[in-house]
Amino acid sequence: MINYKSLICEETAYFTVGKTFYRPHSKITRDLGVLAAKVYKQTQEKLRVLDVMTGCGVRSIRYYLESDADYIWSNDSNPENKETIEYNLGFILQENKGKISYQNANNIFFECYNNKDYYDLVDVDAFGSPNPYLSTALWATKIGGLIYLTCTDGRTGTGHLPEKCLQVYGSYGRSHPAAQEQVLRLIIGSALQQAATMGLGIEPIFSFFTGQNYRVMLRLLPKINLSLDNYGFLGYCHQCGEYATISYQQLGKSRCYDQEEKQDYNYTISGAMWLGNLHNKEYLKTMKNLAINLKWRKVSDLLSTMINESNFPPYFYTLGEIGRRGKLDIPKRSQLITALENQGFSATITHINPQAIKTNATLKKCIYIALVS
Repeated sequence: MINYKSLICEETAYFTVGKTFYRPHSKITRDLGVLAAKVYKQTQEKLRVLDVMTGCGVRSIRYYLESDADYIWSNDSNPENKETIEYNLGFILQENKGKISYQNANNIFFECYNNKDYYDLVDVDAFGSPNPYLSTALWATKIGGLIYLTCTDGRTGTGHLPEKCLQVYGSYGRSHPAAQEQVLRLIIGSALQQAATMGLGIEPIFSFFTGQNYRVMLRLLPKINLSLDNYGFLGYCHQCGEYATISYQQLGKSRCYDQEEKQDYNYTISGAMWLGNLHNKEYLKTMKNLAINLKWRKVSDLLSTMINESNFPPYFYTLGEIGRRGKLDIPKRSQLITALENQGFSATITHINPQAIKTNATLKKCIYIALVS
């Protein structure tokens, strides 16, 4: 039985959890989803949401109330959650603005495709990797619409389980200091490749690592945009710590040359993966303005960081790695960024790792500048 007196409040949503799964610390990922959906509604003037793994229904409630969704389809594969879900979402049903189902997510996606019932936002809050639902989720998404993916399995994509990574993503992920960013890029790359098989494209709106889980918001494009420039490999040299992006055409030819030792070394290569920007800067600026108006300070600060890190290479350098390889005390992040900028380089903090920087300088340059600054 539901204890109706024990309602939880998250922004405008009041709900009960019952036996469903609810993680309060994931609120910021729901905040980002709400903002992205709200921007979409303002530009497209329509928002139909398919929340295919709804859990307790908090995301559906917030999309409806805060993103001004016109219609919500909430689905959960566990019919035992029916009492909780229908209590929480009952007001949406009463207003004839949604429906609830209890099916496997893939069945829902195929039903949408067969009925030509496409959605503006498809939220796939999967446990583990989203890839078992990736290709089918695309069939339920409107061209130009958004797909919000969750990954809770970081070990597979960070190089701990490279053979499983090959099985799940069709890519080989190796271990290196920026491996958390690699997971985001593997997810985007998988979506890009799957969309290409359908004659479509993918654009990341934002890519977010919570410290434990990964969330990627994508936009489905009407034309293929997979290319040798944005879909390829990341090389890491364990000898010197430098990174390089490697295209399919360069495989087998790229080696890291150490000028001091006059010797070249093999890169440890991960991929294929997305090598383009992690975020759409202009979209994020609009989301940030909404967050400021809502007085969501934590979210607006996060969006500022994401905006600044949008256009950097597909990796970062940790401060610990700079200190270790340079045989110096770990540099202060703000001082190193300022020193790099004073030398004509671009540099910024990254939301993925608070003890790292993104820059267009080489690791060797970072070490040198940290030593002399």
